[in-house]
Amino acid sequence: MLRLQKNDNFIDKTFTVIADILLKVFPASKQEKQAFFYYRDGLSAQSEGEYAEALENYYEALQIEEDPYDRSFILYNIGLIYSNNGEYVKALEYYHQALNLNSNLSQVFNNIAVIYHYQATKAIDKQNIELSKELFDKAAEYWKQAIILAPTNYIEAQNWLKTTGRENLRQ
Repeated sequence: MLRLQKNDNFIDKTFTVIADILLKVFPASKQEKQAFFYYRDGLSAQSEGEYAEALENYYEALQIEEDPYDRSFILYNIGLIYSNNGEYVKALEYYHQALNLNSNLSQVFNNIAVIYHYQATKAIDKQNIELSKELFDKAAEYWKQAIILAPTNYIEAQNWLKTTGRENLRQ
């Protein structure tokens, strides 16, 4: 089950060694350890751009992992892959599942906002102004949630909210 890392950079090696030590030191069931190994291998594959392999590992981890908090991060990473591949509907599905399990993931709120913002700009390109306004408003709502959770992050989003007058839309 241990994935060989192609890049074998110092940070990846260090993470793997520390993670393995922690798994030996902290009490965890065999099932929890197995789920973590799949998750770790998914992260490694994802960082190398091996998205199909990463998805396989994440799906295996989801089959085993029971903890909602840990599942939320697996779902988040699956959403990232789909988003990176331009599959925004699937990405949104996984992001929303992650939020249902853990509503404190500011990065998920941000990523959802980014997708809605992107879709809004595409709607403008197609002369669909009404749809673009709705999508920009959705992006604003998600960015505001991300900023509430991480007030010092997402400076560009904060500036966008101010310059577009969307910082005071319903919260």
